[in-house]
Amino acid sequence: MKNKILIILLSAALAGSLALSGTLMYVNVHQNKKVNRYIADQLERQAKEEEKLNNYQEDGYKVGEQYEIRSTKEISDAYISGDESKLSDQDKKTLKIAKGILKSVIKDGMTDYQKEQAVYDWMYKHIGQGSSTTITMPTASGSDFTPGGVLVSHKAVCVGYATTFRMFMNMLGMECHIVHNEYHSWDLLKLDDGKWYHTDIYSDVSARTQYQNFNMTDAQCSSGHDWDTSALPAANGVKYSYAVQNNKKIKGLDEIPAKVKKVLTKGKGASLFYSFDKKLSDKDMKVADVLVSQMTTALSLSGYDGYGLSASWYNSENEGEYILGIFVNKYDNGENSEADPKVVAKVNQIIAKAFGIDPNSLGTPASGNEAP
Repeated sequence: MKNKILIILLSAALAGSLALSGTLMYVNVHQNKKVNRYIADQLERQAKEEEKLNNYQEDGYKVGEQYEIRSTKEISDAYISGDESKLSDQDKKTLKIAKGILKSVIKDGMTDYQKEQAVYDWMYKHIGQGSSTTITMPTASGSDFTPGGVLVSHKAVCVGYATTFRMFMNMLGMECHIVHNEYHSWDLLKLDDGKWYHTDIYSDVSARTQYQNFNMTDAQCSSGHDWDTSALPAANGVKYSYAVQNNKKIKGLDEIPAKVKKVLTKGKGASLFYSFDKKLSDKDMKVADVLVSQMTTALSLSGYDGYGLSASWYNSENEGEYILGIFVNKYDNGENSEADPKVVAKVNQIIAKAFGIDPNSLGTPASGNEAP
């Protein structure tokens, strides 16, 4: 009788074990199907993204039907390999100038972000907007949209800024795309956090707002730019935005007017970034809008007619917290800031004598035409 009971118990246990095993097998198979389907979906999505990227015309595209985006891969490859034998004479000259610039701004131990900022700073300071020189420099004729022309003339249209910046980034071993629409172009850079960032040097130079368009997310960039977002990698990096890297923490919004006034008394423009001790409420955000608007009015009332003021919110690395960027712009009232008044006066005297006219009627040189 005891043996029968033992057999019955063992049979029941075996049956239960088989049932449980069958259930686990079913669950595992079902889960594996879900995982495989997820992987297949992800691979299909990635394939579609790669196809769009491959179909996206970067080099060869003409912005404004005039300024062609031209490849600089041979130049950057030659810099990395040290072999210049396959370069044209013009490309060798471009590489020589680019080498000298990188040697002057890139230091040992720099991170990719620091290298990017060093190149951005050099271009912001040394490259002016294109088509504004009276006498064209040798090798720069009609090429303020190519690095060769840009680095010789120090003048660039938007395509010139974008291709020159891309060339430098590629020389430094970083992935970089040129983003464009029918009338404008800028750069999309991948940094060592694996994230992509938009940088538009032309727009910063144009508006005299350094770092306002430096390392933006798609969301930030879309407020002033338009492009085919499906054709390029998503830019959602925050860590290396200039606002995150260089903000100053303050207690509250009421500290900002005095800080802006201090900048004005120095007679220069500036880009200011502030984070806050406490998370701003919706009410605080509205107060910030009023604050910037009223400070703009205060500029003209205080006699700062040659200044402008703008502001932008930037994401911080802490979700739901923001950094406020304040941009104080100093304008030159349409005069060519590069023209020495003494030189202009002397030249006007010479021309007036030759043409028999009043030297005062010549005025100052025009600042030139801006190009996209």
